Amino acid sequence: LTVVEIMDAVHAGRIKGMYIMGENPAMSDPDAGHAQEALAKLEHLVVQDLFLTETACFADVVLPASAWPEKDGTVTNTNRQVQMGRKAIELPGDARQDWWIIQEIARGIGLDWNYGHPRDVFAEMAAVMPSLANITWERVDRESSVTYPCPAPDEPGSDIVFGDGFPTPSTRGKLVPAEILPADEMPDDEYPMILTTGTHLEHWHTGAMSRRSLVLDALEPDAVASVNPDDLGEIGVEPGDMIRVMTRRGAIEMKARADVAVPRGVVFIAFCFVEASANLLTNPALDPIGKIPDFKFCAVKVESAGRVGGAAE
Repeated sequence: LTVVEIMDAVHAGRIKGMYIMGENPAMSDPDAGHAQEALAKLEHLVVQDLFLTETACFADVVLPASAWPEKDGTVTNTNRQVQMGRKAIELPGDARQDWWIIQEIARGIGLDWNYGHPRDVFAEMAAVMPSLANITWERVDRESSVTYPCPAPDEPGSDIVFGDGFPTPSTRGKLVPAEILPADEMPDDEYPMILTTGTHLEHWHTGAMSRRSLVLDALEPDAVASVNPDDLGEIGVEPGDMIRVMTRRGAIEMKARADVAVPRGVVFIAFCFVEASANLLTNPALDPIGKIPDFKFCAVKVESAGRVGGAAE
């Protein structure tokens, strides 16, 4: 199930408990009000995270996790680089290593898990993942970063994948055209504009970490809606004025920001601000193939909230 489908299953009574690690669906799910109602309906919710996020506020149990500088371990990105992270500071308070927490839960339900260090977890991954062939913990520790696939233990990883062909009998791939499907919800007379969401340079995802950074939060402290200046003029507001943004799922208020990079008829809102949570507005409709929600397109209307704020240009 996708996250959206999981929340629907909670409402339907098919899922009664959840264990959420390092995610904040109370802020990041589309139609977040629907997601928050699902979290509140659960019989038991466990959240493992660094901070008391909006999702953790619904939890019956909160497990204090470890941050990147507080642990050893590898991370692999979409550039196929297996990178070594090294512990720089001690864990604060009652925080524990994530793998240790998971192992203790596994032991509590009767599993014979006996990892002593992240290198043991990596060794098991390498044993079952062909992509990690010729990449050992010791090698990543020594070289700091190794790109897969690696043809041999003493050779560098391949910067280009499928350079000699695809893994098919003919070594050739097949490209097929894709038809563009209309969005689930199009603008109309009642909701004439398009809402698209994303992130700010200063804030990552739901802001669970970046909004706790004094420097980053000082650079981008307030919830803003970026709108083309011509649209602001038609609505009758100035940059910095408070506006109300509404969809069929909810309404939020925030400062208006004039942005010539935003096309006419479009409103952009970052979803990191709990005081004006953009995902209270977004459409949970899923595309038929990837089952990705319509975060980037739904019908919206904008009006003045009747209050003048500070400049937000």
